[in-house]
Amino acid sequence: MPLTKVNNTEINYLFEDHGKENSLVFSNSLGTNFSMWEKQREEISKYFNILFYDTRGHGKSEVTEGDYSAELLGNDILQLTEFLGIKEFYFCGISMGGLIGQWLALNADGRLKKLIISNTAAKIGTADGWNSRIKSVSENGLSSILEATAERWFTESFNKNHKNEVDGILENFAETPLQGYISNCAMVRDADFRNELDKINIPTLVISGKYDEVTTVEDGNSLQKNIRNAEHIILETCHLSNFEKPAEFSSAVVQFLNQ
Repeated sequence: MPLTKVNNTEINYLFEDHGKENSLVFSNSLGTNFSMWEKQREEISKYFNILFYDTRGHGKSEVTEGDYSAELLGNDILQLTEFLGIKEFYFCGISMGGLIGQWLALNADGRLKKLIISNTAAKIGTADGWNSRIKSVSENGLSSILEATAERWFTESFNKNHKNEVDGILENFAETPLQGYISNCAMVRDADFRNELDKINIPTLVISGKYDEVTTVEDGNSLQKNIRNAEHIILETCHLSNFEKPAEFSSAVVQFLNQ
């Protein structure tokens, strides 16, 4: 997969041009890489060109120093799509990627056509909570929170019945560069769009997990209520809805983008 330098960093990406009219950009969650979207690949590629990429500090993308921001990560996408000649695009972001999507909807100057934000909120968690997470992983490493991550991300039945898949996600989590993880934690800590949601005026699909305790159904309801042109669906999942219920997730995405 190619690397390209945009916005003063090297971004790892995979652009699949299927000859379709529209392109869909997928944005990963904290502690993952773009392989988390593999279950969407076959179905979505029937309808759209696809751009996968590793968020700065994740996967094979470069780890730059300092705290990241939604603006910084949003501009990574704008410059990457411009480099690839993608003038307008759809965007699907989960959790941290959903925060980036909200920034894009507010700042992309007409380049974003439709928005899908999954398992996210206008404000995720608290500053104290994120500072505590940063301190903990700085001292003990990412392997110290693997068990808690699995419990947050997947239902008990999925953890039990799909152990190999869960282990693959956790392996990628453990391999995330520590500094990249911490820098992105700072982005999630600082991002807050609660007072700007009413300025988003593009069609938006909000996806929540019924059992998600990180970004709750109530968070999804708030997004739907405050974004002018938004709809909200709830899947029988925890935090990684696309991974736990891939068929339902992909169907919802295709239906929304094609309507």
